[in-house]
Amino acid sequence: MRIALFATCIVDAMYPSTARATAAVLERLGHEVVFPAGQACCGQMHMNSGYFPEALPVVRNHVEAFDTGDYDVAVAPSGSCVASVKHQHPMLARACGDAGLEKRAEEVGARTYEFAQLLTDVLGVTDAAEQLGSWFPHKVTYHPSCHGMRLLRLGDRQLDLLQTVGGIEVAPLPSADQCCGFGGTFSIKNSQVSTAMLEDKAANIVSTGAELCTGGDASCLMHIGGGLSREGTGVTTLHLAEILASTRDNPVDITGEARLAGRSGR
Repeated sequence: MRIALFATCIVDAMYPSTARATAAVLERLGHEVVFPAGQACCGQMHMNSGYFPEALPVVRNHVEAFDTGDYDVAVAPSGSCVASVKHQHPMLARACGDAGLEKRAEEVGARTYEFAQLLTDVLGVTDAAEQLGSWFPHKVTYHPSCHGMRLLRLGDRQLDLLQTVGGIEVAPLPSADQCCGFGGTFSIKNSQVSTAMLEDKAANIVSTGAELCTGGDASCLMHIGGGLSREGTGVTTLHLAEILASTRDNPVDITGEARLAGRSGR
């Protein structure tokens, strides 16, 4: 299968190792990964803030980059960005009266999957250790992001994959379904509320005794990682894709790049 990688803004700018891990896992399964050169921001933050006219050219750019017959499916290591592509892009085109763009956006959205969703629903991965060689001998806890749960309805797909990684210990996260407080521009416009929500999330993570917190959205993990770092907890964050890409022969370094990535949320 030929798979187009939608890296997303935050991953491209701050967590390139997550994009590399996503590609590595797919190539390990024997698939070809391509990178549409015209891709940029999906426009999610513009739309969430009500800037529809400003978001329109951003959405059009994404559709033009991915509206090709050059791949079978597209994947992104971000539930929130995939939710935007699937739900917000057609909605925005419709609101702006562009029926042609709406149709193309729907077609692109139908071929776009969140990473764990693609692995489980399309590629048939049910056992990460057996099928991917995933090995991660650490105690972790898992935060499900809001858009993945509520818009994409991912359910336990990410957690189910995580629990099949070799050597791993997964500690249940109390109040896991509560938002971490990021919410894109929400954390800027409502910083005090966002900080309070983050404090609750960080306290719950620390209570598990886990070495790190994982999830499927780099934006949430950036926010959580910054809070954990500022409080001096010694706990960091790492994207699910990097855990799945980790093997006995080539284990991911949770003391180097991963910890620096967590501190980037300061």
